[in-house]
Amino acid sequence: MSDAFLILNAGSSSVKFSVFADGDSLQLLLRGQIESLLAAPRFTIEDAHGKKVGENSWPAGSSLTHEQAIEYLFSWGLERQLDGHHLVAAGHRVVHGGLKFLQPVLADESVITELELLAPLAPLHQPHNIAAIRAVQQHAPGLQQVACFDTSFHRGQPTVAQTFAIPRSLTESGVIRYGFHGLSFEYIASKLHEVDPRAATGRTIVAHLGNGASLCAMRAGVSIATTMGLTPLDGLAMGTRCGAIDPGALLYLMNSRGMDARSLEHLLYFESGLKGVSGISSDMRTLLAMEATNAHAAEAIELFVYRVQREVGSLAAALGGVDAVVLTGGIGEHAAPIRERILKGLSWLGVDYEDRGDQQGVHSLSTASSRVSAWVIPTNEELMIAQHTKRLLQSAS
Repeated sequence: MSDAFLILNAGSSSVKFSVFADGDSLQLLLRGQIESLLAAPRFTIEDAHGKKVGENSWPAGSSLTHEQAIEYLFSWGLERQLDGHHLVAAGHRVVHGGLKFLQPVLADESVITELELLAPLAPLHQPHNIAAIRAVQQHAPGLQQVACFDTSFHRGQPTVAQTFAIPRSLTESGVIRYGFHGLSFEYIASKLHEVDPRAATGRTIVAHLGNGASLCAMRAGVSIATTMGLTPLDGLAMGTRCGAIDPGALLYLMNSRGMDARSLEHLLYFESGLKGVSGISSDMRTLLAMEATNAHAAEAIELFVYRVQREVGSLAAALGGVDAVVLTGGIGEHAAPIRERILKGLSWLGVDYEDRGDQQGVHSLSTASSRVSAWVIPTNEELMIAQHTKRLLQSAS
């Protein structure tokens, strides 16, 4: 019986999971999710070939906590589906690692306690990440657990790229630019040698575009600068998050509109971005379907594209030039009209866009003669977490 790793990514209203078998290389066994936890939960699980092996749904108005979702996953009989493999560890995506956690770590009680202190820096994610760790601790206490951090990939950036222009005492206390989506960016960096050797050794800007969105400037696969900051709120306009905003606007809302910290937090994290500008939806698919008939939907899309193009210019300056641009994440991988608008707007940078039709997987979006190559590379944060989990357990044995 060979070992297997359970990989968990607990979001604000879902728990995504996968199981990888250990061996010479990691092999996907199962993948699924329990989504819509707060309204009408749905459970689906598929094997490595995409064949559905289980599903369930709860009545409208029902809700599950993250702990209950993970309890259901184990009680459903996850291990019975592993075809002779035995779970030995759970690997978790944890959004914020703060100053201390620069690499994946075994998630013991002292680590969990320290991660709880970082929850105010990632309120949409960190509490749910921790809830998943505690749920596994309760329902499968024999599993070792590994926490893998979205901030770790960026922690080697030059000091100047991490520093806000605030009093030094605050900087030294940890008020710095951390950056996020690091597990996604790390995976893309690991694939560049296969896809574009020039990009792998050169200057590449990777755009992780989804409900959460950020850009990362890489030199030889190493993070040099990124658009998110102390929290996952900065940078690009996102599904419900505002992205970059004048701090003076927040002072105005406090002083003239009577908003306090909690109401500002709700506004900036949950009511802004595509949802706020459009007044319709945070989902790019919905907005694209309405773009031709709804001016607010069109404006939200235009702002999203504009912000990406503008921040690409900023990161190009940080790199001193660009050799490649990579798009990934839900929007980056699947929203062809958005990709086209972004890349056509980067012609000044040297991107010669070429429409390759409706392709899946890794594919080029630039001509053979383009000075800057453009690619779609699907991300795989779960595999990255599984690789980290395997390495950490091997080093600890």
